Amino acid sequence: MDFQPVRDYLLDLQERITDAAGALDDQVFLTDAWTRGATERLQGDGRSRLVEGDGLLERAGCNFSHVRGQTLPPSATAHRPALVGVPFEAMGVSLVFHPRNPHVPTVHMNLRMFAALPVHRKPVVWFGGGMDLTPYYAVADDVRHFHRSCRDALAPFGEALHPRFKRACDEYFFLKHRNEARGVGGIFFDDFDELGFERSFELVRAVGDAFLPAWLPIAKARRDTPYGERERDFQAWRRGRYVEFNLVYDRGTHFGLQSGGRTESILMSLPPVVKWRYDWQPEPGSPEARLASDFLPPRDWLAEG
Repeated sequence: MDFQPVRDYLLDLQERITDAAGALDDQVFLTDAWTRGATERLQGDGRSRLVEGDGLLERAGCNFSHVRGQTLPPSATAHRPALVGVPFEAMGVSLVFHPRNPHVPTVHMNLRMFAALPVHRKPVVWFGGGMDLTPYYAVADDVRHFHRSCRDALAPFGEALHPRFKRACDEYFFLKHRNEARGVGGIFFDDFDELGFERSFELVRAVGDAFLPAWLPIAKARRDTPYGERERDFQAWRRGRYVEFNLVYDRGTHFGLQSGGRTESILMSLPPVVKWRYDWQPEPGSPEARLASDFLPPRDWLAEG
């Protein structure tokens, strides 16, 4: 089975996304290429692209990695116990963009392929990924646009997939210890191989190609919205929820740390400025309170307009 087309697509997607995101504010993504040799726990290579500073993107990272190992970590075999201890190959692109302006939502996307390589048996290959939006001062039209983009990307593969992947996103990006969603959702899929290798890879490409049309119009529309210390303070508080999810629940973070991945790349998703307060709650009826009351509870956004 030839995995080179998957690698070629993911590297090209990383390039296209970081070029377009950097062009929003003339920001240049730094490139950090790395390799892991035969004596290390994981072998392979990757390319991290990162921007930090005073522009629109306060911190934004987009990583490509292609690694091989002798034993699949527990996070990758939770639903496939027959593959425990099997050698593997994995590649993917993962991004998180944390804008400075609190009116521009944080956005996350991940696309990945796993191939378990049991001796004297055919490879077992599956895909995963999706994208989701985390606003601070949400606008209903923006949320609907994002969900519409996700739905349209999946439409060629059957009407049942979008409701299923949206529900999976709502369930996955949920902080159980807070009993609240991380954001307003999107789509999420994992352990996906039911369309066969070629057609499942087509679906992955459709999702990847939909990312820029889903997020760029929102960023362009909100980037000049005025804000002050109040908005930045609330953004930092909500970013704390983002950190909690990534460190406590996120399977990608767990996979990277459990498998001996590159720590700087794994934790690139964390925002640069974060705050926690003891039992703080927004003032009832305030714009900040509307996020929790009107946007975080799962909704069928596309049925509303």
